[in-house]
Amino acid sequence: MSAGRRTLPLWESDHPYAAETADQAAPSLDEYAANNADVAVVVVPGGGYTHKAPHEGGPIAERLNEYGFSAYVLNYRVSPCPALAPLTDARRAIRAVRALGYRHVGILGFSAGGNVACNAAVHSGPGDPASPDPLERLSSRPDFLISCYAVVSFCQYPHVGSVLALLGDGSDMARRRYFSAELNVGPDAPPAFIWHTATDESVPVENSLLLAGAFARQGVPFELHIYPEGVHGIGLADGTPGAKDWPQDCARFIRKVCGA
Repeated sequence: MSAGRRTLPLWESDHPYAAETADQAAPSLDEYAANNADVAVVVVPGGGYTHKAPHEGGPIAERLNEYGFSAYVLNYRVSPCPALAPLTDARRAIRAVRALGYRHVGILGFSAGGNVACNAAVHSGPGDPASPDPLERLSSRPDFLISCYAVVSFCQYPHVGSVLALLGDGSDMARRRYFSAELNVGPDAPPAFIWHTATDESVPVENSLLLAGAFARQGVPFELHIYPEGVHGIGLADGTPGAKDWPQDCARFIRKVCGA
């Protein structure tokens, strides 16, 4: 059950890339707090880096509430914006939710939002103890990653629309590699729950296979679920054979990782 709803700004005043994203609302979190929860999940909707899909935000948070987890839907910057703006928003979101006192904070993302989430997991930082901003003293490393039919790679099997929206013409291979999570997984990456459908024609299933392979090579715990049916963008996947089980499979994984 949800105990409270409010919108939390990620920055109280000026925020990174404010001048370049002046036509977008300041990044924030929509809170779906669950009673007595000690686990919280930052939810990152997809949308090809051009918008945020509503069905991958609030409904996901409400389902997480049903499992006893708090959820915070991230309102992040999208194109046109500097390439690092969405990732900067995600890192800040993890710190902001951690500051609320939860024992475990994870991140969950769909499609291009999955690219944001995966990169937040592999490009995290410990925090700066000397920062005058209390949130920046906290770690941005999530305690777990939930990757949902994610745009994992900008190099292999990429979703061209997401690459172009975030990077422009996408010709800078160094930046494409930076935003390809499978190339940046290290041994300190958080445990991951990775799922996709075999019939996804928009973001090939190979994206999730690449991510799982990277986790395996680094010896980081993960679960990989490839469900047999389902188009891209199915969200909760209610009524889709196999894929409809992902929320409960995911909840089981979170409880195992968090000892809940």
